[in-house]
Amino acid sequence: MIPDRHARTMLPIPDRPASGLTTYDAKDPDTAYPPIEPLQPPKGAPNVLIVLIDDTGFGASSAFGGPCATPNAERLAAGGLKYNRFHTTALCAPTRAALLSGRNHHSVGMGSITETATSAPGNSSLRPNTKAPLAMTLKLNGYSTAQFGKCHEVPVWQSSPMGPFDSWPSAGGGFETFYGFIGGESNQWEPALYNGTTPVEPPATVEEGYHMTEDLADNAVTWIRTQKSLMPDKPFFVYFAPGATHAPHHVPKEWSDKYKGKFAGGWDSVRETTFARQKEMGVIPPDAELTPRHDEIPAWDDMPDDMKPVLEREMEVYAGFLEHTDHHVGRIVDVIEELGELDNTIIYYIIGDNGASAEGTLNGAFNEMANFNGLAALETPEFMQSKMNEFGTPSAYNHYAVGWAHAMNTPFQWTKQVASHWGGTRNGTIMHWPNGISDPGGVREQFTHVIDVAPTILEAAGLPEPTMVNGVQQSPMEGTSMLYCLNDPETPEKHDVQYFEMFGNRGLYYKGWSAVTKHHTPWEMVGADLPAFDDDVWELYDGKSDYSQARDLAADNPEMLEKLQRLWIIEATKYNVLPIDDRGAERLEPGLAGRPTLIHGNSQRLYPGMGRLSENSVVSIKNKSFQVTAEVTVPAGGGEGVIIAQGGRFGGWSLYVKDGRLTFVYNVLGIHSFATVADGVIPAGTHQVRMEFDYAGGGLGKGGDVTLYYDGEQTGSGSVAATQALIFSADETTDVGHETGTMVSSDYDAKSSKFTGKIAWVQIDLGDDDHNHMVDPQERLRVAMSQQ
Repeated sequence: MIPDRHARTMLPIPDRPASGLTTYDAKDPDTAYPPIEPLQPPKGAPNVLIVLIDDTGFGASSAFGGPCATPNAERLAAGGLKYNRFHTTALCAPTRAALLSGRNHHSVGMGSITETATSAPGNSSLRPNTKAPLAMTLKLNGYSTAQFGKCHEVPVWQSSPMGPFDSWPSAGGGFETFYGFIGGESNQWEPALYNGTTPVEPPATVEEGYHMTEDLADNAVTWIRTQKSLMPDKPFFVYFAPGATHAPHHVPKEWSDKYKGKFAGGWDSVRETTFARQKEMGVIPPDAELTPRHDEIPAWDDMPDDMKPVLEREMEVYAGFLEHTDHHVGRIVDVIEELGELDNTIIYYIIGDNGASAEGTLNGAFNEMANFNGLAALETPEFMQSKMNEFGTPSAYNHYAVGWAHAMNTPFQWTKQVASHWGGTRNGTIMHWPNGISDPGGVREQFTHVIDVAPTILEAAGLPEPTMVNGVQQSPMEGTSMLYCLNDPETPEKHDVQYFEMFGNRGLYYKGWSAVTKHHTPWEMVGADLPAFDDDVWELYDGKSDYSQARDLAADNPEMLEKLQRLWIIEATKYNVLPIDDRGAERLEPGLAGRPTLIHGNSQRLYPGMGRLSENSVVSIKNKSFQVTAEVTVPAGGGEGVIIAQGGRFGGWSLYVKDGRLTFVYNVLGIHSFATVADGVIPAGTHQVRMEFDYAGGGLGKGGDVTLYYDGEQTGSGSVAATQALIFSADETTDVGHETGTMVSSDYDAKSSKFTGKIAWVQIDLGDDDHNHMVDPQERLRVAMSQQ
């Protein structure tokens, strides 16, 4: 074997000037320089494809016994290995940050999602520069790198069009190409996409058959073909992270209709059927037990009969969504095979970045944002029945019920966010690498964790962990390479201690044992009464004889429980888990959380052409009085179009001109819409138009009165009965002079929303009246929450 000529522990690899004779004339026979050789990793380094599916439990995919057909996952498993003790962090952004760094999620500042970041090091959402991402290491070693899909690792105050872009995939993240979205979730039909750091619109419309997962796969396929056409000797690293199957569950109807009637037996029946299939397939041990359903999760038989068709449809849509996603993953794999690269490509197919999501309430949701705003009660059974045929379509933003999430995590307890139990953290994972796997079709039972992926890839590529990246000394990776058990199913596991924590739910794995305590219930998002951490009840499980955490041994073995509790404190201290933070709504407020905010004070001026401004890029008008003023020039024929809009079809507000009249619409979750229209048209010429909202006060999400003005003269009034207290949307944005994404009001579509006159500026000002008694953001939230 030819030795590697590069010193790869320092990245970028330092340039070493050639020594020897320097001649005066290039034609001199003694003139000699070595040929320029493009940087390559060590000879034989494999291509790498990581597929990370969103919000999919262990018991969802057919590859691990679930009811959702995933033939491409099954195909890869037949030619590779299944890992049935692979673990994530119980939440999306933390899992992704850990995956891409090889470090624990608190070590890289991602204790929870970016929207709830605090000033504590383990929860800051800031990756230290001592922990360079895997993509950067591979790129600086000669790999071509590309990411397609979801990036939820950008701090919210860095997600505006002005960056900074240090945490964006194609800047500081190490990916030469990025095509996808920034944030926790996205509308699959009308996503807010970026190409690198540039916002772009989808290449087709919903009416033309657009769906984001297909678009992402199209781009991945094109990129891989291009890379192998132009750089056939250079390996690639592709990270494919679709927004699927995170809510909203959006999928073409023909995929969901394939499952009609298949879930009529309910979630308890699905759990039992899945459990039996898992044993038959050998993806769980023969002595594994089906854990009981907790009292907080209703039995299917206890659900009202008139709700059962709604609940069935929720699961039919989800199952179609997962199968549709697997289909497009298969397209990428097919292209790699067609190019003759499949044998030397490591494929990680990680079926879930956490357990299945229980954030959809006990009945499911037409618009999942209702629960995030404490307004789930608006979605009455009658309302859900009226909307069930829209689930999965562009007119819904739907999520399934808690009972389905629990069933998708069979055979384990609990769900996403519950880092204490395997239902939140154990995800079926497949590794496919024909050149490296000698017994395809096998199952590996060693404990593994998402932080193990990065060191595995480096070892397989023959690359060392860098000790210096971009002039900064690096801390060691905290994961363990999985190559040791690739061809030895009986070898003892090497990753034998691992902490877990999310919103106070916590656990410790140690040499087969696990000590866990559930502190918080995922679907109780507003007003939950949480115990003191010291009052949490711990459980103890012996994983060597109890695969699914079915038999609590805390009372039988208190010494072992105490040992693991003490070890949890040690690991938590080592990896920046402390202080434990179980706060909810308070962490959404930057002032309370201690993270930066782009906007200071009570006023913000925006200009025409500005758009794609995330909620964290615009002064918050929630739970307070505010006014919006604009200087507009109306043409002789009359003005038309959007002056400013925030949010979209599933929640937001818009100030626009329709039939020449100034109009203000407040849209509550796509369920209720309140419009105020001016009495007369705006005259031609330059004018100042203004909307004032007088908040009623008395707590979060209340209504208020609306008054419209032309040049200081009142021209209309109305009222808004309720508002959204905490969030409009995870993906819709604020636009000036036009509107992107879905429309707040049905008066316009994206093509016709552009204002036909001219806008000089638009200014948002927060009120300071008695009802507002909390202009200071910290005081505002404290008072509002106390009044709930």
